[in-house]
Amino acid sequence: MLKGGFKMKRTLINELKENTESNIRGFITKVRDTKYMVFIVVKDTSGHIQVSIEKKDKEELANNALEITTGSVVSFTGTMVKSEYVKDGGKEFLPESLEVLSKAEVSPLEDNSNIDTRMDYRWLDLRDEKNHLIFEIQSYLVESMREFMYQNNFTELHFPKMIAAASESGSEVFEIKYFDRKAYLAQSPQFYKQMAMASGYERVFEVAPAFRAENSNSYRHATEFTSFDFEMSYIDSFKDLMLFEQNLLTYALKKVHEKYGDIIKEVFDTEVIVPTKDFPVIDLEDLYKELNERYGYTIPTEDVGDLNAETEKLAYKYAMEVHNSEFLFITGFSPAKRAFYHMRKNGIPEGYDLIWRGTEITTGAQREHRYDILKEQAKEKGLGKDIEFYLEFFKYGCPPHGGMAIGLDRLTMLLLNLPHLRETQFIYRNPSRLNP
Repeated sequence: MLKGGFKMKRTLINELKENTESNIRGFITKVRDTKYMVFIVVKDTSGHIQVSIEKKDKEELANNALEITTGSVVSFTGTMVKSEYVKDGGKEFLPESLEVLSKAEVSPLEDNSNIDTRMDYRWLDLRDEKNHLIFEIQSYLVESMREFMYQNNFTELHFPKMIAAASESGSEVFEIKYFDRKAYLAQSPQFYKQMAMASGYERVFEVAPAFRAENSNSYRHATEFTSFDFEMSYIDSFKDLMLFEQNLLTYALKKVHEKYGDIIKEVFDTEVIVPTKDFPVIDLEDLYKELNERYGYTIPTEDVGDLNAETEKLAYKYAMEVHNSEFLFITGFSPAKRAFYHMRKNGIPEGYDLIWRGTEITTGAQREHRYDILKEQAKEKGLGKDIEFYLEFFKYGCPPHGGMAIGLDRLTMLLLNLPHLRETQFIYRNPSRLNP
């Protein structure tokens, strides 16, 4: 039977029991030297506590503690006691011994460091409690979404990210060398989700990285991001997808609100609004008319048939004013602006975009599952040999199906009302950033 080392087992700070000898380990966030005492704040993943050392009684320990730099990783053995003099939590830790596990140099980050410097030293930036909290919330958001998928009989699959042909439109892909030939990083798992439908899985989802070679430096784009994708068979209409996504997001937001609603309000100064009614739906042409009549906005010629950033912002304004809804489904996009695999009815793609808080978070659609029509639509888009492997999926029978994708980083950004996607990605990638 394996046994641990001889050191006392570590206790997380939020699990400390009063007057019980314990060992705590974590980062030093503050050292304060007074005439009679040395005070050190230690933080671990569960919280922080003040370590109090009396100079007179523990002179050597106090001197050693004063040599510790902020950011160092330490181990203290001692006892937690209640104290009315400690403002933060009313608890303090009285140590008997100290071990420096890793000594830190002076941090290059300051309170007013700009965002680029913060990204250069991202591992230090994430020690900040607010930044750390972002990913705790994001993790729970994903857990809640996964939970909903499992409850609805979805299978989580993992699709390849290195592919032999440029996916979807054939543009905006990263080309890589794959032994003696070219390969590409997948823009999405779209083709393989549909392959799963042809394989008889019926309901699948994936949470995984996606790659877009977009030369964009906007607040909401990244060259690598995390995508939440699903595909489901035997739908009767793309409206089935809209209803499913509405229920998915309502479920996840309710869970996040219950666990983190108060702290999100306190730390990020924003409310988690749980929808209580169906998301409103509007046709794109009707939206154009509403935005023109209400706000004097005319869509630029090059964007007709689609949305742009300004349209999305005004669509949110319209949804709030008319429907008191943070969400808005938009349908009726131009086939020229949609992927070749979207099913069409009377020439109009059977799909939608979903706007939340002024930003598009989803493109969803019923897929064309009939081989001859799909082949013709691909030809219309100028796609041939590169997608021959994909067309093979449909030669041998494939059920009617559809799906969608949500960018989790963007979803988190909107949930917490943050100004930029780089705040909600553990490591941010754009055209000019490839480190750390």
